[in-house]
Amino acid sequence: MAAGTFAEAGADLELVGITKRFPGFTAIEDLDLTIPAGSFFALLGPSGCGKTTTLRLVAGLEQPTAGRILIGGKDVTNVKPFKRPVNTVFQSYALFPHMTVLENVAFGLRRRRIGDPLGKAHEALRLVELDHLASRKPQQLSGGQQQRVALARAVVNRPALLLLDEPLGALDLKLRRQMQLELKTIQNEVGLTFLHVTHDQEEAMTMADTVAVMNRGEIEQMGAPEELYELPKTAFVANFLGQSNLFTGTVTSSSGATIVVEVAGVKLEVPKERAQRHAGEVTIGVRPEKLLLHTTAPKKAAGLNILGPGRVTDVSFSGVSTQYQVVIPGVGPVSVFAQNMVFGPVVNEGAEVWVTWTVDHGFGLLDEPEPGPKFASDTDTRTIAVQTRDELLAEIEEA
Repeated sequence: MAAGTFAEAGADLELVGITKRFPGFTAIEDLDLTIPAGSFFALLGPSGCGKTTTLRLVAGLEQPTAGRILIGGKDVTNVKPFKRPVNTVFQSYALFPHMTVLENVAFGLRRRRIGDPLGKAHEALRLVELDHLASRKPQQLSGGQQQRVALARAVVNRPALLLLDEPLGALDLKLRRQMQLELKTIQNEVGLTFLHVTHDQEEAMTMADTVAVMNRGEIEQMGAPEELYELPKTAFVANFLGQSNLFTGTVTSSSGATIVVEVAGVKLEVPKERAQRHAGEVTIGVRPEKLLLHTTAPKKAAGLNILGPGRVTDVSFSGVSTQYQVVIPGVGPVSVFAQNMVFGPVVNEGAEVWVTWTVDHGFGLLDEPEPGPKFASDTDTRTIAVQTRDELLAEIEEA
């Protein structure tokens, strides 16, 4: 690629009516998506939902069955991968073991005959705070350091769009959290457009400005992380992005600022502005950390929902919180996450308890209620192969 082809800032990405069919199944169905320039966008979903296929379409590694792909307003649908202003960082670092860190970062610049490749490579390594290791070989680095080298190799080309395909999946938990913060910092500094594909909810919510939750080739909900977590619109989003307690019942009244839903003979309120449907059979929900446990029957009060009595069937210590499973007759299991303010559990297994939550913490879903538990449906677990190092080398040779 000629010098100057890559943008000095991020460009917007637009997918228009994208459909991708493989023999026997459809991976993506009529997808429309716009990612603003300079944003950190996360495409979140389970295996088989179509997120990796979407990334491969943007990279040019797959051709859409229908639709158009535009980067910075330019139609690149039929443009070869190596001619697109795009770079990709994969879970497997794909570093050349026989080259030093500096040579790895400078490799693409040299192949494209871009001026001062070593100077630009040093600059990229300083960005990821690894310039002091420039003379080492990849095998002399930790996993986190290798991932930062892979990021520097991608950023050094100043692509208009940087694609991140599960880039932190091979790292341990502590290092993964550290890299999440570093990636966000780097994105802010370089100003490129980041499209991050992941199945890790925490990863998406920690780094992204906007998260799109994908299911069966379609985007179920898109918005700021806080919005999706606090106000999910479907059972799939409510269960995939964290955990939720969901209850299905009939709306018995709808007046003022709330609707009243009868669940197993108990009237529960949810704010109208937080409910997607206001009549008939509806599913309402509340996050486990919004619930409070009581060992005696709480007094009824305005703005308070009460369920119980129930029986604690499981107590699990998870560090920052203790997670309780409470079975309430007619309602079923309810999860409660209580912050660990004291040593040991507040109640033990077998205790009789009630649960309460503030009406304003509830939400109502768009889904038409169906029989059975409200959990995310099974997804097609077939996976699409990711780009290998051989594909990368083939592209470079073709360029």
